[in-house]
Amino acid sequence: MSAQPVATRRVLVTGGAGFLGSFVVEKLRARGCEQIFVPRSADYDLVDGHAVDRLLTDARPDLIIHLAARVGGILANQRNPGRFFYDNLMMGVQLLEQARRCGVQKLVATATICAYPKLTPVPFREAELWNGYPEETNAPYGLAKKMLLVQSQAYRAQYGFSSSVLFPVNLYGPRDNFDLDTSHVIPALIRKIAHAMASGHDEVTIWGDGTPTREFLYVEDCAEAIVLACEHYDDSDPINLGSGQEVSIASLAQQIGTLLGYRGRFVYDHSRPNGQPRRALDCSQALARFGFRATTSLEDGLRKTIDYFRREISP
Repeated sequence: MSAQPVATRRVLVTGGAGFLGSFVVEKLRARGCEQIFVPRSADYDLVDGHAVDRLLTDARPDLIIHLAARVGGILANQRNPGRFFYDNLMMGVQLLEQARRCGVQKLVATATICAYPKLTPVPFREAELWNGYPEETNAPYGLAKKMLLVQSQAYRAQYGFSSSVLFPVNLYGPRDNFDLDTSHVIPALIRKIAHAMASGHDEVTIWGDGTPTREFLYVEDCAEAIVLACEHYDDSDPINLGSGQEVSIASLAQQIGTLLGYRGRFVYDHSRPNGQPRRALDCSQALARFGFRATTSLEDGLRKTIDYFRREISP
């Protein structure tokens, strides 16, 4: 691994004011990086090609970290499949093309674990990415983000453009989105359970039957992985980012309930979709290629997330 320190680089972080992006910006600053440009969506709509041109003219980056995305949980994906496909596809396609044209030295982007086939053998290995269609409820989003990988590999082959695409598993942590209509499973469960406790209810309803499994990566660990890839990874092979810990939705709900002090019961709504049956990653390539290994356990990460929720969202 040849090191390319970020401290002296001009870095553009799309999505840098968001959940993951805010931690990536902190990691960059901790490494001495002072030239960081964080665009606001109100100023630069990355779905608009002219706005992307203007952004690169204004930022003049050496390095781009592309984190901006249109995201949400199962409900949001079901309600907005067309928007999630189009917006995510166009953001990535135009940004990579303009970065190549402008002579940007390197681009590192995040895709999504939703890009994997629905019935991928566990643990997910990068070689399985193309062996089937993604789980239906979030396939448009997953496929749009997977095009980042196609474009990265094509541009490296034809133009020698240096770009890499990382595939993080479900993220969670402080600053997450706790809105029940658009949030992912951990913040949604925290909010549902806390609301039940505050309302004196002894029952919380969870979508599906509780059997699907998921792997979760604490947001600060993911931010560290991204910066390590910026410094040490220069290839277009896809790389998984995860924690190596698989947990069922039922077990996760019990764990969050215990940490919150909830004494009620969980009821499963079998009429609602389960999503992908199992999700757990082989993360050996991240360790081998740029030295990343997650350091935050699920219990510690949940405690920090719940502390944030109590302090900032529901004091």
